[in-house]
Amino acid sequence: MDDLCVIVVNWNTRDLLGQCLQSVYETADHLTCNVIVVDNASIDGSQTMLRQRFPQVHLIGNDQNVGFARANNQALAVGKGRYFLLLNSDTVVLPHTLEKMVQCADAHPEVGIIGCKLLNGDGSLQESWASFPTFWSEILGRNFRGRRLLEESPLTYEVDWVGGACMLVRPTAIAEVGLLDDSIFMYSEETDWCFRMKRQGRKVYYLASAEVIHLGGGSASRASAAQLVRLYESKIRFFHRHYGAWQARLLRCGLLAVNVLGLLRRALPWPPQGRGREEARRRLVAQWHLICQLGRGQATGAINQAHRSSAAIVDRASQTLP
Repeated sequence: MDDLCVIVVNWNTRDLLGQCLQSVYETADHLTCNVIVVDNASIDGSQTMLRQRFPQVHLIGNDQNVGFARANNQALAVGKGRYFLLLNSDTVVLPHTLEKMVQCADAHPEVGIIGCKLLNGDGSLQESWASFPTFWSEILGRNFRGRRLLEESPLTYEVDWVGGACMLVRPTAIAEVGLLDDSIFMYSEETDWCFRMKRQGRKVYYLASAEVIHLGGGSASRASAAQLVRLYESKIRFFHRHYGAWQARLLRCGLLAVNVLGLLRRALPWPPQGRGREEARRRLVAQWHLICQLGRGQATGAINQAHRSSAAIVDRASQTLP
């Protein structure tokens, strides 16, 4: 059996995908690997590129975009290896990273998931792990003070959850807790998976000596308003599933209030000065769309009034801009 089954989900990131796969094959060292790419109905020639440049890759081609979690589950259902490696298409694996992650997993059989240090394209640190979310961490946008110090260490640490851009997963742990929650189109699926792993008694490790460049924005940048809604709804779903219905409702109301205040701060005074008016309008409309989605199903007078006030701002902004 191969050491690693590498799984990459792709949606219209042909060039990034090629770069990612090349880095996998170049840095496998002494490991034996097989690669599965699940393509979510790309229209940019990704599948043609795979057949020409990487004929050894097992390609699963979907006729529609089924989302990140479901696509990964398709590969997990058929893949074989001592470990699975879930890898974003917009990543570049650096030398010895795969070998270090496999060695860590071999040395710690109690571990279910191992994450690595994620880097931006310029080599600066990305947030690679976090504590499980709470109401205040989601409202204030802070998960763990001192995370940067920990990420700069070369040691291995047990953490709550790691970023899904690069995750090594033990197959026996998947058998214990189940696959990714494919009712989540994208976002928070790794947090949910790690939560279930730890609840089952498995550990989640962050391996700072293993490094992957995560360029970011490969697929998500093309649908920012829709992706923003998915991000917030996935957070609320996580709260509902693991903390209960009332905490999920509280989070929804808190996020709604924060975004209404953010819209007011963004829109006043209006119109913005100088360049970037179209971008300002796009962001304003996207935030208004998010507010509408968050407020859906909420029946309090305060929320309804917030909707009316925000709608008036959006209308005035749209009339002001050319």
